[in-house]
This record gives sequence, C-alpha cells and structure tokens, in this order.
Amino acid sequence: MKALRLKRVYESPEPEDGTRVLVDRLWPRGLARVVAKIDLWAKDAAPSPDLRKWFGHRPDRWEEFARRYHAELAAHPEHLAPIRDLAAHGVVTLLYAARDHDINHAVVLARFLAGSPGRKALPRKP
Repeated sequence: MKALRLKRVYESPEPEDGTRVLVDRLWPRGLARVVAKIDLWAKDAAPSPDLRKWFGHRPDRWEEFARRYHAELAAHPEHLAPIRDLAAHGVVTLLYAARDHDINHAVVLARFLAGSPGRKALPRKP
C-alpha cells in the first residue's frame, strides 16, 4: 500500500488527497456530489447498518465497535478489494462524515487495510 489518509468529507479536496474514497454507507448530509469530488463510493466497506446504529458514535462503545467492525471486515475481504487496488498504485484518502476525527469507523478501516492490530487513529495527513 502506498499511502492511506483519513479526512472528513466536508473538508475541501486537495491535490495531495490522491484518490478520494467515501467509506460511509449513507451519503453525507447537505453535500453535493460535484463538490465532494468522490472518486469511489465504497458503501460495502462501511459498517453494517445494525453495527452503525448500535455504535451511535458513543465513545464508551468504541473498543467494542472496533472489535465488531474488524470482524465484519475480516469476513468480507471482497468489499475492500477496490480500495486495496487503488492504494497499491497511489495515495488514497478515506473520507468519512463523522465529526470525531479519532472515534469513527474510517480509523478502524484504515488500520485494517494497513494491517495494524491497534485501535489508535492514523494521522489525518502524513
């Protein structure tokens, strides 16, 4: 993998973002598609609807959410293939709508893709 970045989808696109991949199951509220400049919408890489609803971005559920989401990702590697293919050729920025930069599913997804067992956030910009 060349480089994975994390960025809130509401932040302005930048050339160093490389390929911009939205990893939310739902389209971000109030964001026009033309403004978002999304190269790929990887809905299937997002947590299942049940897991997303259960988590509700509650910090007290973060560790358990990360464990469950990691298990979902491991069970469906085919959902990650498009992201892995893009990351093999250049910078990929995983875009998410959550307000919290450290406690959101994109953090878990990036760690999973990078092969890291930890639950800490990756830098938003390397």
